[in-house]
Amino acid sequence: MTRRLTGFQPTGRLHLGNLIGAMRPLVAAQDRPSIAMIADLHAMTMEHDPQQLRANTLQVATVLLAAGVDPQRTAIIANSQVPEHTELHYLLECATGYGEAARMIQFKEKSAGHKGVRLSLLTYPVLMAADILLHDIDQVPVGDDQSQHLELARTIATRFNTRYGPTFTVPEGIRPENAARIMDLADPARKMSKSTPSAAGRIGLLDPPDVIRRTIARAVTDTVGVVRDDPEHQPGVTNLLGILRACSDREPEQLTSYGALKREVTDAVEAVLGPIRARYAELSEDPGHVRKILAEGKAWVQPRAAETVRRTRAALGLLD
Repeated sequence: MTRRLTGFQPTGRLHLGNLIGAMRPLVAAQDRPSIAMIADLHAMTMEHDPQQLRANTLQVATVLLAAGVDPQRTAIIANSQVPEHTELHYLLECATGYGEAARMIQFKEKSAGHKGVRLSLLTYPVLMAADILLHDIDQVPVGDDQSQHLELARTIATRFNTRYGPTFTVPEGIRPENAARIMDLADPARKMSKSTPSAAGRIGLLDPPDVIRRTIARAVTDTVGVVRDDPEHQPGVTNLLGILRACSDREPEQLTSYGALKREVTDAVEAVLGPIRARYAELSEDPGHVRKILAEGKAWVQPRAAETVRRTRAALGLLD
């Protein structure tokens, strides 16, 4: 069966865009072999607080469970806990050119104007390739911001297979069906993101109801005064309509004002996030249970990961 991997970086709190664009498709696809990977190794490419990284990793795992990811059907792992990720990372670096890594758009953006740029920021697209290729992944749900990295993974796999013999599954990028692209509420020209300095444009999955209400109430609209889909001239209103559709699974009724639209969106978002917050609170009372699920996920994926590394070492001419 087709194998799929979805990754989540534990950098900042997960938001509504993560739920609609990644978590829901992951839950919907649990009839096939799937891995939910928390990429805590990726979070170390920039300055970070070790205690916060550890807390964020557990929080992401807990949110995934609260959002409906079933650990009996989907392995939930942190890539740092599966050492084959880092071993394959180095082996793939030996088949990747410096220029291929240096021209990645995210490296250029994050390194521009910064002193003391970490080497891991340059090489983490190769780590991302290792994350995928390690598990014989066929499909990777991917957005525009990660398509270049997936293409590098495909290039590395194809080159390696040609040069050293059949070793890796070449992954395919997919866009989950019916996964709306959720934009920033304060700046609808850009995608909702954890990395945006201001929280004014994003709805956190664990935000309390009053915060959700205020965030949506302050969402950017326009002076047209008509509730309709018009991405070019009314991107803010179009984004709110998209959120309403995604959260209610229906076409919105005719709304006569932006105030009415925002009230409808608030109710729909709260109906989705309320149960997730409640389940998260329950799971948080027993962090040992979440750690146990991560350990079980590691045990689930490690035999295949070890076999992939064994194949790769043999192909490269390393001793057993």
